[in-house]
Parts: sequence; C-alpha cells; structure tokens
Amino acid sequence: MLLEGKRILVTGVLNDASIAFSVARRAQEEGAEVVLTSFGRATSLTRRAARRLPVEPPVVELDVTDDAHLDALAGRVGGELHGVLHAIGFAPESCLGGGFLTAPWDDVAVALRVSAYSLKALAVACRPLLGRGASIVGLDFDNSAQAWPVYDWMGVAKAAFESTARYLARDLGPHGIRVNLVAAGPVRTIAARSIPGFERFEDVWSDRAPLGWDVKDPGPVANACVALLSDLFPATTGEIVHVDGGFHAVGA
Repeated sequence: MLLEGKRILVTGVLNDASIAFSVARRAQEEGAEVVLTSFGRATSLTRRAARRLPVEPPVVELDVTDDAHLDALAGRVGGELHGVLHAIGFAPESCLGGGFLTAPWDDVAVALRVSAYSLKALAVACRPLLGRGASIVGLDFDNSAQAWPVYDWMGVAKAAFESTARYLARDLGPHGIRVNLVAAGPVRTIAARSIPGFERFEDVWSDRAPLGWDVKDPGPVANACVALLSDLFPATTGEIVHVDGGFHAVGA
C-alpha cells in the first residue's frame, strides 16, 4: 500500500462530497493513519463526515487565521507527520461573481490570508512534526496564466497560493520536505457551489477537456494527492500537477 505506516494531516473536510474527504478516504485505503482539522461551527460537519470514513479519525481544532491555533497545532496533533493536505480556501461574497473592481481591501485581505498565506502558516505549524521525505500537497485551481470568469479575487489568491508553494519548496527542500499542488478541474463541492456562476465552469469543462470531466467525481484528484503524499515522487517539488481532463492544455 502506498501510504503504509504514514500519518497524514488532512484539512478542509466539510462533508463526504469534499475533495479532502476523498483524499482522506483514499489515504486510509492505502494504509495511512489520518488526522482531520476543523474549527467553529464547521466542526460538527467534519465530525459527521469523519464517521463515514473507513476508520473514524480524530479531529483537531485549527483556524489558520488564529495564531494561537497554529502555535498549538503540533502539540494537538503530536507524534510524527509524513504528509499534510492543504484544502483551505475562502473569499467573502464581495470578492467573487463579478466583484473584482468593487471588492474592498478588507475582504480581499481575508481571501488572501485564508486562501494563500495559510499554506505557509500551515507548513510552519506542522514543521516540528515533519521529517525528511515528508510531503505537503495543496489543492489548487490553476490561475498561473489566465483570468477566469466570476473567480475574481479568489483567482488572485490562487495565483499567490501557487507562488507561495514554490517559495516553500525552495525553503523546505533542504530539509527533505516536498511541496506540490494538484490543480483540479471543477468539482461540485460546498465551496464550489458558493461561487456565483460556478455552473459556467461545469458547462464548458466536459466539452473542452480531451479526456472529458465529471464534476461529481473527486476520485481522480484524490488519487493524485495520495500519489504525491507517497514516496513515488521523491525528487518532485514546486510542481503543479493538473488533474483536469487535459483542459489546461488545449485552446478554444
């Protein structure tokens, strides 16, 4: 099994439709011990989803915008970690759906902190538990070369997220820690449904992706995350792996 004997921290599980839930399930199927994070009102949802996994994992409290939570994370998780999944993103309503020119800085700052800076914050918080060979994987929606409709400031945040991953790969690489992203095609999750106009992605993706695309199936994305969390890619870091049916590679 790919993750036999490994311990993986998984963020972002809200329900069993979450991509993070599929990663957690796939990781357990491949032999990993999984620990989930959640906080506030979402914790009850995370605990309910945890009971649907093959083995119910513990849920530790983590708000990535709370320095006290970050400082306490290593102690709450304990032991050793071999992998971390970053599946955290949020933008206030004003930052999405056509609000690029009007979103106030305070809202934009929230989007950038939660959706980009949190990758660095989570990596540093987990650093005491990560040894050589550890892997950090982030869920991405690629914004390296285009501006998407309705995605607005979340797109800017994702571009910053991608840059953050490269700098983390630079600084953590000498410690034997890999940092990679999986750029997923659109998957129908709670987070996706909160984006006004998300159906515009759904409508075009399956038509243009050479391999086709099923917005209801997070499995291919989960498989890629598990592969990167494993030892199969010991010399790969700072990379964005596209799991989008090939959409990114073709023109109109």
